[in-house]
Amino acid sequence: MLQTQTIFCGDNLQKLRELPDECVDLIYIDPPFNSNRDYETFWGDTKEKRAFEDRFGAVEHYIAWMRPRVSELYRVLKKTGSFYFHCDWHADAYVRVMLDQEFGANGFNTHIIWRRTNAKGLASKSFPNNHDSIFFYTKGKEHTFNRLYLPHSQKYLDDFYKHVEPGTNRRYRLGDLTNPNKNRPNLTYEFLGVTRVWRWTRERMQEAYENGLIIQTKAGAVPALKRYLDEQEGTPIDSIWSDIPPIQPQSKEGLGYPTQKPLALLNRIIEASSNRGDVVLDAFCGCGTTLHAAQNLGRKWIGIDISPTACRVMADRLIDKCRLREGEDFYLRDLPKTSEQLRKYPPFEFENWAVTALNTVLVNGHAIANKAQVRDMGIDGRVYPATVAKERQKGRNLFGEMDRWFPVQVKQKDKAGRPDIDMFETAMKRQGREKGFFISFDFTSDAIREISRALREEGLEIIPVTVSEILDEEHSYKV
Repeated sequence: MLQTQTIFCGDNLQKLRELPDECVDLIYIDPPFNSNRDYETFWGDTKEKRAFEDRFGAVEHYIAWMRPRVSELYRVLKKTGSFYFHCDWHADAYVRVMLDQEFGANGFNTHIIWRRTNAKGLASKSFPNNHDSIFFYTKGKEHTFNRLYLPHSQKYLDDFYKHVEPGTNRRYRLGDLTNPNKNRPNLTYEFLGVTRVWRWTRERMQEAYENGLIIQTKAGAVPALKRYLDEQEGTPIDSIWSDIPPIQPQSKEGLGYPTQKPLALLNRIIEASSNRGDVVLDAFCGCGTTLHAAQNLGRKWIGIDISPTACRVMADRLIDKCRLREGEDFYLRDLPKTSEQLRKYPPFEFENWAVTALNTVLVNGHAIANKAQVRDMGIDGRVYPATVAKERQKGRNLFGEMDRWFPVQVKQKDKAGRPDIDMFETAMKRQGREKGFFISFDFTSDAIREISRALREEGLEIIPVTVSEILDEEHSYKV
């Protein structure tokens, strides 16, 4: 059975191979761009930076890495399904060739240009690259497509919808009722004193006139059809999308996640190429914008990302923004489960996992990881008492109560030693904390002795927590 409303943590190539054939209605992916640049992003209120790289080196290596994933995405896509690949100018030409090979040239539908920023770098000897490419492919001719429209501009309304109908105040423009084919004797007749070759029969013209749909502005003028503004659908959306701004640092929507795409962009793609109840897949989920949009629009969804941090971010987003309950309304699967797996994770990913997973063994407390990797002053997270954590999640300002927290230090070591404990003691004293949690795979005997001494002589309570204790969930620690 296809498991939807689920975030899978792991390599998407492996996860995709576990999905059945032709089970998904719409796929959107925003994979790493091979753009050879570092992303500097601010996480949270601390304004601390950490660097993201999306470089793969030579383009051929990037395409070789992407190709088997695109093949699997093609396999799981229904014959009536649609596929969107989001990329930028660094590799879009090579991506287009690969997609033609995988989907067939006839599978190509539209090259969408998303203008994501205004012109920058005007001092350079080139035109600024200010757009992304979104390649829209389909697997068959009978794919879902819902035509979307934008509201008319005010200038367009002022230029064309100049007339207002008395009594109803409905705005309208005048439409031509004459027939472009002049060789239509059966449609040539006099109407309201004007002889023309008309589009409609005399009977239809008379009925429309009696219903107030035809107007003659003055005697002898050619009758015209009223085209009401409120009956028009707007301007059809074409392949140039310049009306959706990117996520800005000050945006309320922004999560601080690198390469985050605006919700409006995914809303448009999902509304155009799926219907309520359809299954939407994002195999490079990032911060979960696709899942957020799909949930809001009544679609089923599947998300995949290799980063436990990203999976936690998107899960928290679904909880906060969509009011979903983890474990009931949606599921987070395949987070690392063994010490061996965790030893292979990058330090920042491990720190995020450790602090978040600490919640499984806490009693009356909630742990939150720092949104920064550097300049954390020896503190990787904070544990709040349950009452404070609950109010904090509601966004309430508790003034002095918000100062009730306990630091968390994480070391991805086989055994944390006394120097590690000494440094944590210094960080606790600097922050004025008398209690803290230290997570590692294990601790040396010197570290345990120092923890005992600090409590006995200085009143500093350091609670050592091992990774195995978290994984086993057989221990509990009171806050």
